[in-house]
Amino acid sequence: MSMKKTDVVVIGGGLHGLSAALHLARAGQRVTILERSWVGRHASGSTAAGVRTLNRHPAEVPISLEAMDMWHNMEAIVGDDCGFQAFGQINVAEFESHVPVLEKRVAMMQAAGYQHEELIDRDELLRLVPTISPHCTAALIARRDGAADPHRTIAAFRAAVEAEGVTIVEGCRVIAIEIAVSDWKVCTEVGDYGAPVVVNAAGAWAADIAAMIGDEIPLGHKASMMIVTERIAPLLKPVVSVVGRPLSFKQSDQGTLVIGGGLQGRADIAAQKSFVDFNELAKGARAAADLFPCIGPLRIVRAWTGMEAKTDDHLPVIGASPNAAGIFHVFGFSGHGFQLVPVVGAIVSDLIVHGGTNRQTEAFSPSRLMQRKAIA
Repeated sequence: MSMKKTDVVVIGGGLHGLSAALHLARAGQRVTILERSWVGRHASGSTAAGVRTLNRHPAEVPISLEAMDMWHNMEAIVGDDCGFQAFGQINVAEFESHVPVLEKRVAMMQAAGYQHEELIDRDELLRLVPTISPHCTAALIARRDGAADPHRTIAAFRAAVEAEGVTIVEGCRVIAIEIAVSDWKVCTEVGDYGAPVVVNAAGAWAADIAAMIGDEIPLGHKASMMIVTERIAPLLKPVVSVVGRPLSFKQSDQGTLVIGGGLQGRADIAAQKSFVDFNELAKGARAAADLFPCIGPLRIVRAWTGMEAKTDDHLPVIGASPNAAGIFHVFGFSGHGFQLVPVVGAIVSDLIVHGGTNRQTEAFSPSRLMQRKAIA
């Protein structure tokens, strides 16, 4: 079987792989995406799709703010707004004892020169979210934040990628990556692909891909759970989270309530299967009902969990391999990668096409985790 040649092979057809392929194709590269199952199968298809700058790790704030500008311009980027609605994201202090947490955060952001997070009092909170329990005392808000539709986003990025001539091969598991003269040879169960550049965007399986080229990157995983309720009349517009509680709560444009917050199920990474832990999930339902007492009687329609890579420091891996020329890693978003999708693709394209980026990405270098493993 002859080897198919291209400029860049992207391993992984989630949103970060799609975004990297889109930016690379627009920079003149021929790109092939190899996806083990189907596009958007795992983390991208099971996300709550929060578009959030609020409470980001300081290292992520610069690229998150740039990504937010891109979300507000998403139709120009991929031909669809991806269902993005910017009604804000709000982190609620239920009790007075929680307010110092928010005050400390605002002070830190302002000291760093950022103004996108704002402390609001109970009156403003109740104006924005009139159905929230009146015992809540204050909140932190990022008013340009919001949420999108994950499946519309996957479909839009896929359509944009294909319109640029990118080849997507689904049902294509990578089994080895080898040196072949001046190119990398990516061996799969359905044939071999040759390219001078390989992007590892394999999500929960990215450490296995990295190991194929000699990069030992320690990687855990998350199996964050979600609840969707029956449809109800409009209840709230912003996305709501709570200090000290595992809760993220929003209403979709179909009227369903989407309840998450990082509660963990369990995952069998090798088998590509994840499992809901209903005892754990009940904590999220309880927190939602405490903050919004009117939803107590609602029926739960569906619960699910996905699989995603988690790094030790909960920051993503975005950058060139320190050991293998032409290999680039983009994974490990640890439960908060959806909002970063458009800018991360631009970063990966810059690194490959221009040999560097003017964005602040030092905190995401693969070597930081590899050094940690070497010391351990």
